[in-house]
Amino acid sequence: MHPQLSSGSFFHEFQKETWRHTFVLAFQSLGIVYGRLSTAPLYVFMSVPIGDIISEERVYELFSFIFWTMTVIPLLKYAFIVLRADDNGEGGTFALYSLLCRHAKVGLHPNDRSANEIMQSISAPASKTKVESRARRAIEKHRSSHYLMLFLALFGSCMMIGDGVLTPAISVLSASSGFERSMSHIAKKFASQRVGDDLSKAFKRYVPVPLACAILVCLFTLQHYGTHKIGFLFAPIIVIWLFFISGMGLYNIFHSDYRIIYALSPVYMYRFVKNIDHQGWRSLGSILLSVAGSEAMFANLGHFSKKSLKITFVCLIYPALILCYAGQAAFISKNWRKYEDVMYLSEMAPGAFLRHVVVLLSLLASAVGSQATITASFSVINQCLALGCFPRVKVIHTSDKINGRIYIPDVNWLLMILSLGIVIAFQDIPRIGNATGLAIISGMLVTTCLMSLVITLCWEKSLFISAGFLLCFSSVEIIYLSACMSNFHRGAWYLAVLFAFSMTIMLSWHYGTMKKYEFDLQNKVPTEWITEMSPGLGVSRVPGIGFIYSDIVTGIPAFFSHFITNLPAYHQLLIFVSFKSLPVPCVPQKQRYLIGRLGSKDYKVYRCIVRYGYCDNIRDTDDFEDQIIRSIGEFIALEENDSESLTSPEGRMIVVGNPVLDGNLLLVPIPETNSNLASPRFSNSGNQRTLSCDSIEIVSAPVTRRKVRFMLPPESPKMHLSVRAELQELVDARESGTAYFLGQSHLKVRDGSSFLKRFLIMNYVFLDKNCREPPVALNIPHAALVEVGMVYTI
Repeated sequence: MHPQLSSGSFFHEFQKETWRHTFVLAFQSLGIVYGRLSTAPLYVFMSVPIGDIISEERVYELFSFIFWTMTVIPLLKYAFIVLRADDNGEGGTFALYSLLCRHAKVGLHPNDRSANEIMQSISAPASKTKVESRARRAIEKHRSSHYLMLFLALFGSCMMIGDGVLTPAISVLSASSGFERSMSHIAKKFASQRVGDDLSKAFKRYVPVPLACAILVCLFTLQHYGTHKIGFLFAPIIVIWLFFISGMGLYNIFHSDYRIIYALSPVYMYRFVKNIDHQGWRSLGSILLSVAGSEAMFANLGHFSKKSLKITFVCLIYPALILCYAGQAAFISKNWRKYEDVMYLSEMAPGAFLRHVVVLLSLLASAVGSQATITASFSVINQCLALGCFPRVKVIHTSDKINGRIYIPDVNWLLMILSLGIVIAFQDIPRIGNATGLAIISGMLVTTCLMSLVITLCWEKSLFISAGFLLCFSSVEIIYLSACMSNFHRGAWYLAVLFAFSMTIMLSWHYGTMKKYEFDLQNKVPTEWITEMSPGLGVSRVPGIGFIYSDIVTGIPAFFSHFITNLPAYHQLLIFVSFKSLPVPCVPQKQRYLIGRLGSKDYKVYRCIVRYGYCDNIRDTDDFEDQIIRSIGEFIALEENDSESLTSPEGRMIVVGNPVLDGNLLLVPIPETNSNLASPRFSNSGNQRTLSCDSIEIVSAPVTRRKVRFMLPPESPKMHLSVRAELQELVDARESGTAYFLGQSHLKVRDGSSFLKRFLIMNYVFLDKNCREPPVALNIPHAALVEVGMVYTI
């Protein structure tokens, strides 16, 4: 048996992390991850209605909630517990879901027993105690629990995407509102009262929203530079911002009201709950914004390391924010009766000059504060994409060292449009804050639920520990959830609209993908059909290599068998290529390709299974075809005496990934100048009862592409003559040309199907037609592409 792809075998960038590297990542994390938490003081107290502040004691009670919420959720829960549940360096709700899929059979892919037999070696068997075995068996037995886990993962992902839309809007609008107030003060100071009032009204009408929109456009435009450059650009801003607000907080603690330190006692929280009313309970939804960005800390884990994130939060972020909130609460408790603008952060700065400095810094910091949820949205959507829960979009890896650093252009512009729409439509910070708070607490509650399962099923801890974690943190989060739900009619309803939009997309795509896969499994043809029966049909072999791409890993896809029935010819060498997404972040290059042979050597038919994780980017590479050719060559050389092979229903399969054998290259690549490819055009039509071939088409157009030729090394004394002859046939077939066969699906719902099924399939068809082409087809020249249209009756 080949070495297993256990969780410990995957490449982890930070396993041997030096302190210098930790410091660099910690510095970058300030500009990417912790900008959200650092800029929360801009709108936490400002989103609390001034009418809810009825006494100094109420301010103390609210600060007590801020302190203990900051201590329990981001510090204890995320920094010390949840960050440990990374999936080989990746975080987020789907990372937790992938851990559960790997340690318990809770995946919802259709049952393909032969595929499971081939893939069963990807994880090592976990030791189970008696208690854990019962829990695991109960979860694996009930199909409803599988759907519940998938729904939780999708729900958490939707909340993170919603947060990625709302956070830029509220952060930038808060800063631009402060800038408008600063401009109004300057105008009133240097102009007459009448002119000052007119200018103040004009600033209030024309400055906050246009300025916020301009900052948002600039922020989203910068995303294509990647995490590395943006982190170094934004981190100094956050460092200056943190020292500035913590210094102001420390000043106000001693200058305004030093008794605010007494509010660190949880007794003040008890007093708040004891004397609670509906108006005061509603204020907790605003206090929740103080931990906005905690979930992004975990979701952005793929961009950094656990050590760097934990050190930065514990040593800098946490103490700086506690000082800031304490100083702001002290200032409000002393001045809440004096003037209306007391809730603004800039008001606690001593002196007019420093207030203007705070406003300018807040403009820059607010843009940085939005970065955490934007990058977290990219990470979450990339994970959903790899696990078949999101339509195809272009994913750009911005770092060749850290796999998790990505940029998704389509999602970036969609987030920008939605954020701009919120700013223009609402123009009200408390309403946006209500929706943001609901998104934050909903995502945290999902993480708590999934994390409790990870503690039991993955970490193999006692059920009592898992239940204790669930009760401890979920009780706190449910309190905040109830407060946020009381504000549902005050703006939080917009999150429900975003959730319905994103969840419909994810569920439709997942449902359509699964139904297509089920159809492929039910209509596949046995391998004997092509190796034994097709010669009886008068099928002729033509020179060249034919790549047949499908989702199934055993049998012959129905679209190819129908193609041969209508056009009885195929290439002298066939390679059936399948992609299998595994619930792991990355698959090492040496364990990625699984090669086998269909039939005897005389048929020259191979199967290649490409295994990849949800952070791998393998199908967009220009040399993907060359990698498969090299893998086939290695398989031919190892087939005679390989002992580390897998047994599949179709025969033996070998894990390959090392093109060098005995110190020599099996196939020597020779870069060739650009060549033009062209093919004639064929068309055909036909239909069956449940399967029809609408069109088989090869587009005729001269295409210029870069090609790599192969040749055998001139001297290979250790190579058997039969192996050398077969490798030479592989090289000759490559020289003769290459064709690519893809199935083009057309989904059709059966008569009498339910409305929900029709709705999901209709959405899937729309998304499939309007999203990106399948990645494997992007680099294929049109002259060599054969698309077989088929009707899938679902």
